[in-house]
Amino acid sequence: MIRVLVADDEALMRVGIRLILENADDIEVVAEAGDGLEAVAACRTREIDVALLDIRMPGTDGIAAAEEIGRLSPRTCVVMLTAFGEEASVTRALRAGASGFLLKDTGPNELIRAVRLAASGEPVLAPRITRQLLERHVRSGRDTETALRRTEELTPAERDVLRLLGTGLSNAEIAGQLYLSAGTVKAHISRILTRTGCANRVQAAVLAHDAGLLADR
Repeated sequence: MIRVLVADDEALMRVGIRLILENADDIEVVAEAGDGLEAVAACRTREIDVALLDIRMPGTDGIAAAEEIGRLSPRTCVVMLTAFGEEASVTRALRAGASGFLLKDTGPNELIRAVRLAASGEPVLAPRITRQLLERHVRSGRDTETALRRTEELTPAERDVLRLLGTGLSNAEIAGQLYLSAGTVKAHISRILTRTGCANRVQAAVLAHDAGLLADR
Protein backbone atom coordinates (compact mmCIF):
# COMPACT_ATOMS: atom_id res chain seq x y z
CA MET A 1 0.00 0.00 0.00
CA ILE A 2 1.06 3.57 -0.72
CA ARG A 3 0.78 5.50 2.55
CA VAL A 4 -0.28 9.11 2.03
CA LEU A 5 -0.39 12.22 4.20
CA VAL A 6 -2.80 14.99 3.15
CA ALA A 7 -2.08 18.46 4.55
CA ASP A 8 -4.42 21.36 3.79
CA ASP A 9 -5.97 23.97 6.06
CA GLU A 10 -9.36 23.46 4.37
CA ALA A 11 -11.12 20.44 5.86
CA LEU A 12 -13.33 19.98 2.79
CA MET A 13 -10.26 19.81 0.55
CA ARG A 14 -8.71 17.13 2.77
CA VAL A 15 -11.91 15.10 2.77
CA GLY A 16 -12.22 15.38 -1.01
CA ILE A 17 -8.65 14.23 -1.60
CA ARG A 18 -9.06 11.35 0.85
CA LEU A 19 -12.25 10.15 -0.86
CA ILE A 20 -10.58 10.27 -4.27
CA LEU A 21 -7.42 8.46 -3.20
CA GLU A 22 -9.20 5.76 -1.23
CA ASN A 23 -11.01 4.71 -4.39
CA ALA A 24 -7.66 3.21 -5.39
CA ASP A 25 -6.97 -0.26 -3.99
CA ASP A 26 -3.25 0.45 -3.54
CA ILE A 27 -3.47 3.83 -1.74
CA GLU A 28 -4.26 4.54 1.90
CA VAL A 29 -4.51 7.98 3.50
CA VAL A 30 -2.88 7.32 6.86
CA ALA A 31 -2.75 10.90 8.18
CA GLU A 32 -4.25 14.34 7.71
CA ALA A 33 -2.94 17.73 8.81
CA GLY A 34 -4.35 21.24 8.91
CA ASP A 35 -0.99 23.01 8.85
CA GLY A 36 2.70 22.43 8.36
CA LEU A 37 3.48 21.64 11.99
CA GLU A 38 0.88 18.88 12.04
CA ALA A 39 2.26 17.51 8.77
CA VAL A 40 5.79 17.32 10.18
CA ALA A 41 4.50 15.69 13.37
CA ALA A 42 2.67 13.06 11.32
CA CYS A 43 5.91 12.20 9.50
CA ARG A 44 7.63 11.76 12.86
CA THR A 45 5.14 9.17 14.07
CA ARG A 46 4.13 7.37 10.87
CA GLU A 47 5.77 5.92 7.79
CA ILE A 48 4.66 8.17 4.93
CA ASP A 49 5.41 7.35 1.28
CA VAL A 50 3.86 10.47 -0.25
CA ALA A 51 3.08 13.76 1.51
CA LEU A 52 0.60 15.99 -0.30
CA LEU A 53 1.15 19.49 1.12
CA ASP A 54 -0.81 22.63 0.38
CA ILE A 55 1.68 25.42 -0.29
CA ARG A 56 -0.38 28.05 1.55
CA MET A 57 -1.29 27.12 5.14
CA PRO A 58 -1.43 29.29 8.28
CA GLY A 59 1.57 29.26 10.58
CA THR A 60 4.07 26.81 9.16
CA ASP A 61 3.26 26.63 5.45
CA GLY A 62 3.81 23.76 3.06
CA ILE A 63 7.22 24.97 1.92
CA ALA A 64 8.65 25.13 5.45
CA ALA A 65 7.08 21.74 6.17
CA ALA A 66 8.68 20.28 3.01
CA GLU A 67 12.11 21.37 4.22
CA GLU A 68 11.61 19.79 7.63
CA ILE A 69 10.13 16.58 6.22
CA GLY A 70 13.10 16.31 3.87
CA ARG A 71 15.45 16.37 6.86
CA LEU A 72 13.27 14.15 9.01
CA SER A 73 12.19 11.55 6.46
CA PRO A 74 14.22 11.63 3.22
CA ARG A 75 12.33 8.63 1.83
CA THR A 76 9.04 10.56 1.89
CA CYS A 77 8.21 12.10 -1.48
CA VAL A 78 6.74 15.59 -1.06
CA VAL A 79 4.19 16.74 -3.62
CA MET A 80 2.95 20.30 -3.31
CA LEU A 81 -0.67 21.30 -3.96
CA THR A 82 -0.81 24.72 -5.55
CA ALA A 83 -3.20 27.08 -7.31
CA PHE A 84 -2.65 28.30 -10.86
CA GLY A 85 -0.58 31.49 -10.90
CA GLU A 86 1.65 30.71 -7.92
CA GLU A 87 4.84 30.09 -9.89
CA ALA A 88 6.94 32.10 -7.42
CA SER A 89 5.87 29.75 -4.63
CA VAL A 90 6.65 26.76 -6.84
CA THR A 91 10.19 28.04 -7.31
CA ARG A 92 10.61 28.36 -3.53
CA ALA A 93 9.20 24.88 -2.98
CA LEU A 94 11.69 23.41 -5.46
CA ARG A 95 14.52 24.86 -3.40
CA ALA A 96 12.89 23.37 -0.28
CA GLY A 97 13.16 19.89 -1.74
CA ALA A 98 9.70 19.24 -3.17
CA SER A 99 9.82 16.73 -5.99
CA GLY A 100 6.34 17.21 -7.39
CA PHE A 101 3.58 19.75 -7.94
CA LEU A 102 -0.12 19.37 -8.62
CA LEU A 103 -2.71 22.02 -9.32
CA LYS A 104 -5.68 21.97 -6.96
CA ASP A 105 -8.05 21.48 -9.89
CA THR A 106 -6.33 18.21 -10.89
CA GLY A 107 -8.90 15.56 -11.84
CA PRO A 108 -9.44 12.43 -9.71
CA ASN A 109 -7.73 10.00 -12.09
CA GLU A 110 -4.73 12.28 -12.52
CA LEU A 111 -4.44 12.71 -8.74
CA ILE A 112 -4.33 8.94 -8.22
CA ARG A 113 -1.84 8.55 -11.05
CA ALA A 114 0.36 11.30 -9.62
CA VAL A 115 0.50 9.64 -6.18
CA ARG A 116 1.49 6.35 -7.78
CA LEU A 117 4.20 8.06 -9.83
CA ALA A 118 5.55 9.85 -6.77
CA ALA A 119 5.61 6.65 -4.74
CA SER A 120 7.61 4.92 -7.47
CA GLY A 121 10.21 7.69 -7.49
CA GLU A 122 8.91 9.48 -10.57
CA PRO A 123 8.79 13.28 -10.37
CA VAL A 124 5.32 14.82 -10.70
CA LEU A 125 4.94 18.18 -12.39
CA ALA A 126 1.72 19.45 -13.91
CA PRO A 127 2.42 20.64 -17.48
CA ARG A 128 0.66 23.96 -16.81
CA ILE A 129 3.08 24.65 -13.94
CA THR A 130 6.03 23.94 -16.21
CA ARG A 131 4.64 26.37 -18.77
CA GLN A 132 4.09 29.00 -16.05
CA LEU A 133 7.69 28.78 -14.96
CA LEU A 134 8.98 28.88 -18.52
CA GLU A 135 6.84 31.90 -19.39
CA ARG A 136 8.07 33.69 -16.30
CA HIS A 137 11.63 32.84 -17.26
CA VAL A 138 11.10 34.10 -20.82
CA ARG A 139 9.94 37.45 -19.49
CA SER A 140 13.13 37.77 -17.48
CA GLY A 141 15.36 36.96 -20.45
CA ARG A 142 17.57 33.99 -21.27
CA ASP A 143 21.24 33.20 -21.83
CA THR A 144 21.34 30.99 -24.92
CA GLU A 145 25.13 30.84 -25.16
CA THR A 146 25.56 29.54 -21.61
CA ALA A 147 22.71 27.06 -22.05
CA LEU A 148 24.27 25.66 -25.23
CA ARG A 149 27.57 25.13 -23.41
CA ARG A 150 25.80 23.27 -20.60
CA THR A 151 24.08 20.92 -23.07
CA GLU A 152 26.98 20.26 -25.44
CA GLU A 153 28.03 17.04 -23.67
CA LEU A 154 24.59 15.45 -24.01
CA THR A 155 24.13 12.57 -26.43
CA PRO A 156 21.48 12.87 -29.18
CA ALA A 157 19.18 10.59 -27.18
CA GLU A 158 19.60 12.70 -24.05
CA ARG A 159 18.86 15.87 -26.04
CA ASP A 160 15.63 14.29 -27.29
CA VAL A 161 14.63 13.44 -23.73
CA LEU A 162 15.53 16.94 -22.51
CA ARG A 163 13.49 18.52 -25.31
CA LEU A 164 10.36 16.57 -24.33
CA LEU A 165 10.99 17.15 -20.63
CA GLY A 166 10.97 20.85 -21.47
CA THR A 167 7.40 20.59 -22.70
CA GLY A 168 6.25 19.26 -19.31
CA LEU A 169 5.79 15.61 -20.26
CA SER A 170 6.07 12.88 -17.62
CA ASN A 171 8.64 10.09 -17.87
CA ALA A 172 5.98 7.69 -19.14
CA GLU A 173 4.85 10.17 -21.81
CA ILE A 174 8.44 10.76 -22.92
CA ALA A 175 8.99 7.00 -23.10
CA GLY A 176 5.90 6.63 -25.28
CA GLN A 177 6.98 9.32 -27.72
CA LEU A 178 10.54 8.05 -28.05
CA TYR A 179 9.66 4.32 -27.93
CA LEU A 180 11.86 3.78 -24.88
CA SER A 181 11.24 2.03 -21.58
CA ALA A 182 10.38 4.14 -18.54
CA GLY A 183 13.58 2.93 -16.89
CA THR A 184 15.68 4.13 -19.81
CA VAL A 185 14.06 7.56 -19.72
CA LYS A 186 14.67 7.79 -15.97
CA ALA A 187 18.34 6.89 -16.50
CA HIS A 188 18.64 9.50 -19.27
CA ILE A 189 17.15 12.20 -17.04
CA SER A 190 19.52 11.31 -14.19
CA ARG A 191 22.50 11.70 -16.55
CA ILE A 192 21.06 14.93 -17.98
CA LEU A 193 20.79 16.48 -14.51
CA THR A 194 24.36 15.44 -13.67
CA ARG A 195 25.91 16.62 -16.96
CA THR A 196 24.08 19.96 -17.07
CA GLY A 197 24.31 20.77 -13.37
CA CYS A 198 20.52 21.04 -13.00
CA ALA A 199 19.11 20.29 -9.54
CA ASN A 200 15.70 19.11 -10.78
CA ARG A 201 13.58 18.67 -13.88
CA VAL A 202 12.13 22.19 -13.74
CA GLN A 203 15.62 23.64 -14.01
CA ALA A 204 16.24 21.19 -16.85
CA ALA A 205 13.05 22.37 -18.59
CA VAL A 206 14.24 25.98 -18.37
CA LEU A 207 17.63 24.92 -19.75
CA ALA A 208 15.94 23.15 -22.68
CA HIS A 209 14.12 26.36 -23.50
CA ASP A 210 17.24 28.52 -23.18
CA ALA A 211 19.22 26.20 -25.45
CA GLY A 212 16.53 26.37 -28.12
CA LEU A 213 15.76 22.65 -27.96
CA LEU A 214 12.00 23.20 -28.01
CA ALA A 215 12.40 24.91 -31.39
CA ASP A 216 14.05 21.72 -32.75
CA ARG A 217 10.75 19.87 -32.93
